[in-house]
Amino acid sequence: MNRISLEKISKIINSGLTPLRSNKEYWIDGNIPWVKTEQLGDKYIYDSNEKITNYALQNTSIKLNSPNTLSIAMYGEGKTRGSVSILKNETTTNQACCNIFIDEEKADFEFVYYNIKTQYNNLRNLSSGVRKNLNSRDIKNFEILLPNLQIQKSIAKVLSDLDSKIEINNKINAALEAMAKTLYDYWFVQFDFPDKNGKPYKSSEGKMIFNEELKREIPVGWEVKKLINLCTRIGDGLHGTPKYVEKSDYCFINGNNLKNGFISTDNDTKKVSAQEYEKHFIELNNNSILLSINGTLGNLAIYNNEKVMLGKSSAYINCKENHRTYCYEYLNQSHMKKVFWNIATGSTIKNLGLESIKKLKILEPNNNLIEQFDELTKSIENKRINIFKQNQKLSELRDWLLPMLMNGQVRVGEK
Repeated sequence: MNRISLEKISKIINSGLTPLRSNKEYWIDGNIPWVKTEQLGDKYIYDSNEKITNYALQNTSIKLNSPNTLSIAMYGEGKTRGSVSILKNETTTNQACCNIFIDEEKADFEFVYYNIKTQYNNLRNLSSGVRKNLNSRDIKNFEILLPNLQIQKSIAKVLSDLDSKIEINNKINAALEAMAKTLYDYWFVQFDFPDKNGKPYKSSEGKMIFNEELKREIPVGWEVKKLINLCTRIGDGLHGTPKYVEKSDYCFINGNNLKNGFISTDNDTKKVSAQEYEKHFIELNNNSILLSINGTLGNLAIYNNEKVMLGKSSAYINCKENHRTYCYEYLNQSHMKKVFWNIATGSTIKNLGLESIKKLKILEPNNNLIEQFDELTKSIENKRINIFKQNQKLSELRDWLLPMLMNGQVRVGEK
């Protein structure tokens, strides 16, 4: 196994740029993905939130990266700097991304991707300047351990198979979430819940009345309530810094740990002792929802008996019995992120206040529809939880194998 620099196994290493924002011809109706460092971190990137035009590609020095180019974040706050992803389609990036197209005759791009992931802290330690940024020169000279090409491919396949299973599970969970969202929309937005004859209420000419607060018609007998009226308690986490420990079953989480409906933790998540957890104990239960309220607004997670201590950027919403799925889908509607942004305070870093959350307007039906909805969607929620747990175990296995495969402690195919 040889130690070799990234430059020596690459065909191209470059960084991107940001076309002039004031030139609308560079941006309007763009169809070429333009990736920023904040997107880097997941294994594959297929698309981007922002796109540039062909005109920008032809009239600036920005480069179009080939599929399977590795992109490393050179700048970025928090954990961003040093993150790496594989660009799966032709993609451009901003100047904070260092893009590496691996020579397939010298190295396997997926092996190099996994290798760089194990070097995250070493990469970050190369940072220089007041802002602690990486530069392309340091990345070009960065060395990795490289076995022969066949072994690289074998190692990459083991790790890729695990990642593929995780990705399939994520797609299944996304489909399950879409099912619950569709049912919520059908019943509580379009008002086509089953009437007493089992027919869609509004489409079957069910009685409607105009509501002044919502400026729209709602079913007769329904009321507009505050979110707190459907909950037992709404609060937030610790305002301050707890005493951290190296090893513990208890994680200290904030809003950035709430991802895709679940609490996401990893080896870098801060830990607290059982005593510290008890000192700042917050009662969470199977009717609890977590919501990010500082910086990033509106990320949600269902609480599933995890051993977690909340920081101030995460709020907890303890719903009434059998009301969690209804409240979750209400908060998870696509327009709610805009609602949160509009009612938040702060100019640089937005903060969503607890009183504003408590006063959110939510419909309360005049019958047991919420309980019916909860019963119908509970099986969907349970399936999503089980798949998420499976992904956690797969991720732990991958992360346990990764460094040992890279340094030769474990060899593929050996008994």
